[in-house]
Amino acid sequence: MNRRTLLGGLFAAASVPALTACASGITSLDSEGGSSGGGGGSSKGGVTIGTANFTENQVLGYLYAAVLQQAGVKVKVRPNLGTREIVIPALRAGDIDLLPEYQGALLNYLAPKDTSAEPGTMQNALTLAMPGGLQVLPYGRAADSDCFVVTRETATKYGLSSLADLTKQNGKLVIGAAPEVKKRQVGAVGLKDVYGVEFKEFKSLDSDGPLVKGALKKGDVDVANLFSTDTDIKANDWVVLSDPKNLIPSQHIVPLIADRKADDTVRKALAKLGNALTTEQLTELNRQVDKDKKDPEDVANAYAKQHGLA
Repeated sequence: MNRRTLLGGLFAAASVPALTACASGITSLDSEGGSSGGGGGSSKGGVTIGTANFTENQVLGYLYAAVLQQAGVKVKVRPNLGTREIVIPALRAGDIDLLPEYQGALLNYLAPKDTSAEPGTMQNALTLAMPGGLQVLPYGRAADSDCFVVTRETATKYGLSSLADLTKQNGKLVIGAAPEVKKRQVGAVGLKDVYGVEFKEFKSLDSDGPLVKGALKKGDVDVANLFSTDTDIKANDWVVLSDPKNLIPSQHIVPLIADRKADDTVRKALAKLGNALTTEQLTELNRQVDKDKKDPEDVANAYAKQHGLA
């Protein structure tokens, strides 16, 4: 049994109480606070950071660890735990305390009917959608959105430049993505609801990893769900299909933390990182891991030291 399977079984039983509304929201890093979540926390006992199962989220997790250690907080990182459907219940159950998250994807997970798209508005919507015991801290400068890409050859063959163009080939194209994308709004569900796109087949592969990118290269899939900071997109001259109907929301990086650990020391350390890290820098860190085969922890620590964060 691998780690993801084991943790999935452990966390599946975690209860998920009804969502509760909070009165205030944070719309920029200029504020020191996060969403009000119920009482002051303490990081004195240490903070356990969890990450999802893809490169960038692991890098972010180790960046969180670096800045928190610099602030005097004891940290433990549990990387590559799995999808949002696994890590958020783990956070609620107390198995982990902190997660690197993405505004739009998190909001869609918590409040699927919310149509907020602008970062500040989305932050306030996230505040209202927070389950009891959790809060979002101020979002950072860096962002990474889902995107749907095709090869240059496929784009030319079928005249594809936007997601709307996919309807011209309804029932003929194969899409490759992580299994959960089949049921997500920013995925097969939204592509059908918003654009009317229907695929011949959905191939369950990995999340912006070697399986889905390999399938795209070999022609086993025609459309792939990747992340906008993936350096393979430019390296392979793949075409990112535009999103004229704004299916894909803003995806600024945002810390999701349990109230029990959200003290001023943690808030200030993570805000400092959020103010420093740019989308371009995050893309480069991803490249070092994926292309140069460097360890995510080493890459994160080197960045933190270079920018005076550790």
